[in-house]
Amino acid sequence: MTTETQSHTDTFAAVTDCFSTDLAALISEEPPTDVTPTEFISLVERAMHALGCANRDHLQRAGEELDYAVGYLTEALTLTGADQRDGLARARTHLRYAIETTR
Repeated sequence: MTTETQSHTDTFAAVTDCFSTDLAALISEEPPTDVTPTEFISLVERAMHALGCANRDHLQRAGEELDYAVGYLTEALTLTGADQRDGLARARTHLRYAIETTR
């Protein structure tokens, strides 16, 4: 594994480790283990759809934040270096806001 690939994997792993449990709880799922970046994006999408269907404004807003996060996470799959770190930082901001909005 190259250093660039290792960095890509480790960066996604950090985001996944930080948010998987909270996202799974939002949709009443068990927290995933050994999640790939693509599986994590799928988890975010499931939470986004669940919240987007809610009748409360704050939950719909959380769903919109997750939609933004999915965009940045998906982009980050193909980026490297500083561009990837920037995309993941933006995704983290939206993930954090979405989770805080639901509390």
